[in-house]
Amino acid sequence: MRIQESRTVCYSSRMDIQLTPDQEAFIREAISAGRFLNAEDAVREALALWEERERVRVEILAAVDQADAAPALSQGRTVTPESMREMAEDIKRQGRARLASEKPTAR
Repeated sequence: MRIQESRTVCYSSRMDIQLTPDQEAFIREAISAGRFLNAEDAVREALALWEERERVRVEILAAVDQADAAPALSQGRTVTPESMREMAEDIKRQGRARLASEKPTAR
């Protein structure tokens, strides 16, 4: 039987940043309120939120790119005043049918 040794390497680097007085006060208030234990926790939370926002931004940009490419792939729809009227009438018909189906029947 062979036992494989597992090693975990932790890379840590230090980065000094300058905060505005308002940012420092904001962090101190959050620590005083018990929201964070220390400034590092507050910065980690801020970075996690930033990362999530960037992921969402990338997803939105990809969706926009896909929508922009749709007409070239013949997946789009040509919109004209007539097609808009037809779509509006179709939506109204569907809405009326739904309302009619939800009305209680008279006895």
